[in-house]
Amino acid sequence: MRTSIATVSLSGSLTGKLTAAARAGFDGVEIFENDLLASPLTPEEIRARCADLGLTVDLYQPMRDVEAVPADAFARNLRRARAKFSLMNRLGADTVLVCSSVSPLAEDDDALAAEQLARLADLAQDFGVRVAYEALAWGRHVSTYDHAWRIVESAGHPALGTCLDSFHILSRGSDPKPIEDIPGEKIFFLQLADAPLPAMDVLQWSRHHRRFPGQGGFDVAGLLRHVLRTGYDGPLSLEVFNDVFRQAEAGPTAVDARRSLLLLQEQAGLGDLPAPVVPTGVAFAELVTPDAEPVTALLGALGFARTARHRGKPVELWEHGEARVLVNTGPATPSRHRPNGAPPADGTRLAAVGLESPDPAGAARRAEALLAPVLPRRRAPEDAPLDAVAAPDGTELFFCATNRPRLPDWRADFADLPGGAAVRDGVRIDHLSLTQPWHHFDEAVLFHRGVLGLDAQESVDVADPYGLLRSRAVSTADGAVRIPLTVGAAPGDDTAHVRHIALAVPDVVAAARRFTEAGGRLLPIPANYHDDLAARYEFADGELEAYRELGILYDRDAHGVFRHCYTRTVGRVFFELVQRDGGYRGYGAVNAPVRLAAQHAER
Repeated sequence: MRTSIATVSLSGSLTGKLTAAARAGFDGVEIFENDLLASPLTPEEIRARCADLGLTVDLYQPMRDVEAVPADAFARNLRRARAKFSLMNRLGADTVLVCSSVSPLAEDDDALAAEQLARLADLAQDFGVRVAYEALAWGRHVSTYDHAWRIVESAGHPALGTCLDSFHILSRGSDPKPIEDIPGEKIFFLQLADAPLPAMDVLQWSRHHRRFPGQGGFDVAGLLRHVLRTGYDGPLSLEVFNDVFRQAEAGPTAVDARRSLLLLQEQAGLGDLPAPVVPTGVAFAELVTPDAEPVTALLGALGFARTARHRGKPVELWEHGEARVLVNTGPATPSRHRPNGAPPADGTRLAAVGLESPDPAGAARRAEALLAPVLPRRRAPEDAPLDAVAAPDGTELFFCATNRPRLPDWRADFADLPGGAAVRDGVRIDHLSLTQPWHHFDEAVLFHRGVLGLDAQESVDVADPYGLLRSRAVSTADGAVRIPLTVGAAPGDDTAHVRHIALAVPDVVAAARRFTEAGGRLLPIPANYHDDLAARYEFADGELEAYRELGILYDRDAHGVFRHCYTRTVGRVFFELVQRDGGYRGYGAVNAPVRLAAQHAER
């Protein structure tokens, strides 16, 4: 189906918004009146600009407080509408959005509303314009889609139809199934938005907290399926009011918006995206550093061995059990995909992740179809083919196969080093914590769910000494891949790009002791924390003392126990040693405020 986006959903000037929408692959736009009023271009110039970009103007909006008003007020409304319909002719738009009235002058009189909307439609028809009447969730007398449809049906005018908006319908808890009783040709427009499910005034919720479909808690796909059963064949359009989107760069936001509609169509049974290829594990984590000594010293203390070197690049492979870390000392290059707000190239950073994939080529095809940039690679003829795409935060994702028949093995690009055998003791990568640029958090969750096929857990707020951190983990059903996504406390927070690699170990106390005996330094944890543990839990003799000594933190959930500790930070990376017992499913979020405070104190 054709896709469209409201200019209010993007930031910047109107010309910048149009360019971003076109580059993201949208077919059309809804032009929000404020964007037109603030533009130095004439309506004719805007129309020409849209045509040059291959965009249609699908809707002009909004007209407000039109219906069920006293005669003198309605006369003023018709005068204003005549001017707007003339403007729409100049703009090349043939449908106008009319929102249900919130005016204190509006009367609770459906017959009057129908009569005045019919007269408005008469005038619109003279200009070749259609009127799409929409129920605002906070409308004074008309606040539900079925009520708006009854008024439209009663008016019985060919130039008057209804506009359905998923936010206004689902935020009120309305049942979308009766949408199927509306003739498809009378649904003049469909606007789509998602939202989290907070308890707040619906107007504030609408104006500040909408999301693109798939980023909130609404069943937008279910609503869309009901609309499609009516025979509706107009565009799927996004109308999203969001404070973060309005401050973020328009280009990435438009790509995120377009991706959300591709995934929504897939959920609704439309489109032909390549099927998801769910990763089966983590092949490697790649650290890029200008100075290898601090990070290799840290890896050595953790028990990693340097086992191999890339045949043509300054990249070394370090292994411990099933955990693999690449240390890349090559210079940062422009090919590194770093969007606005991503970390700078200086210092050690977690730059790439290799994901074990049962079908690497298929995973890359789906990623590309969902607008993930395919990254160019400098590759020698003998190198294994390895597809890589960029996540929204700039992290490079490689789709890999390790020691599997009939699939190219990335490990074959490395030459073994003498005496470089890794210790095989059950260590593996438990999870990778990827901190996101502050304005790309929801985009990152949608990307990892839609592109990689990961499941998303509930969002968690974590107290930081300088504000709240927001975190949401995505993972495979079996926990083979776990990626907590976190957004920093503030846009300028220097900690916003610090990431970490969590290593699963059989015995965290023993692993922590080996680390410190090898010269490693663990993050010190205040004594008050362990005093509180003693008040909340009973421990075996000597157990809590070991936790105090080593800075080990502790948590329980309904499934099991979690013990974990942290190394000091090197550049923008640190490691975590974790021990999961009894099926513990979380990440120790209850302990995050203590860890964050300790890290701030270290800096």
